[in-house]
Amino acid sequence: MLTISSPPLDQMLTSFTSHEEDHNQLQQQQQHHHLLLHPRPEPASNRSVQSHRLLLHCAELIHHADFAAARHAISILTTTSSATGDAADRLTHHFTSALSLRLHLLPPSPHDPNFILSFNQLTPFLRFSHLTANQAILEAVDGHRSIHILDFDTGHGLQWPPLLQAIADRSHFPNPPTIHITGTGTDPSLLSQTSRRLQSFADSLGLCFHFHPLCISPTTSFSFQTNGGEILAVNCTMFLHKLIKDDGLDELKQFLLAIKGMNPAVVTVAEKEAKHSSPLFLQRFAEALSYYSAVFESLEATLPPSSRERMVVEKMWIGREIEDIVAGEGEGRKERHERFERWENLMKNAGFLIKPLSYFALAQARLLLRLHYPSEGYRVEMMKGSMFLGWKSKPLFSVSSWF
Repeated sequence: MLTISSPPLDQMLTSFTSHEEDHNQLQQQQQHHHLLLHPRPEPASNRSVQSHRLLLHCAELIHHADFAAARHAISILTTTSSATGDAADRLTHHFTSALSLRLHLLPPSPHDPNFILSFNQLTPFLRFSHLTANQAILEAVDGHRSIHILDFDTGHGLQWPPLLQAIADRSHFPNPPTIHITGTGTDPSLLSQTSRRLQSFADSLGLCFHFHPLCISPTTSFSFQTNGGEILAVNCTMFLHKLIKDDGLDELKQFLLAIKGMNPAVVTVAEKEAKHSSPLFLQRFAEALSYYSAVFESLEATLPPSSRERMVVEKMWIGREIEDIVAGEGEGRKERHERFERWENLMKNAGFLIKPLSYFALAQARLLLRLHYPSEGYRVEMMKGSMFLGWKSKPLFSVSSWF
């Protein structure tokens, strides 16, 4: 349970929910407001605890429809946080913005898929997920002459050039294996661009490569068949959580059963290690605050304080995720993450068995961090045959492999 040592803030929190104050209480509130707006210098850890407590209290006020008090809390949080301060300041700034959207019944800002390129460049999370999933695929298809990868939510296809390079390095020319990627998505223009880039890259490696774009939406069924003799790998990187709905897991369960029916050699799953799918606003708000606190701390440790690139990623990618979790509801909420234990149960119930990741994959992931993100805070651990990337003691992403 969060505690706070500053009496002024405790009294301010109490005053938010009081509607019948006498004259003396009003004077005290004004004095406390002044202390919050002009605080004495104090350790960053104390400010972080105070900000977390006030954010949680503001969320409770909105939940209980005490909108006047919530506006008051947001005004204080807005004044005392900054998008250019330390990790605690920036975290508070983005959660305050998301609470303001929810208070005013405004929808979360849409994601621009192009900013995933910057997110991938500045943080280890997607690189770790892609590298580890690729190693599982590479080991599963090793020695086969015809490889088919069904990739869900392909986007820019950032995952595939390293895999194509690895296959080329292992190939015996002039007869390399045939590689076919079916990439799914909702934007035909983006899929077309991805197809051209991957085809050009594969041609430069001398690979026999084909990319087939498949436009589908998460709510529509699709048909898929492999050619005779192909070995099938299915990749679900940051995709399965998009099939979770307010009314349950039926769509996700049907999807997993359909994938199992294709008899793939391997299915790779990469997801955030967080529970943001709860229909209960306060529960997922508290979970998101804990999760993204670790994310902001990790960025603080690996990028300069004045990094403009980091601020852009925090605003246009991470901030958009926070807005979706906090301000989104119903079909408008997309970021419905679950922890590994939930994915483990769902995969097993669909008939899948864990395919333990190799110790080479573990060593490779640790090398990635050591070379490109040399901070002592990042941790990569193997548990239950799956791999977890975390910041200090907080798991943030998981990758698993199934058959």
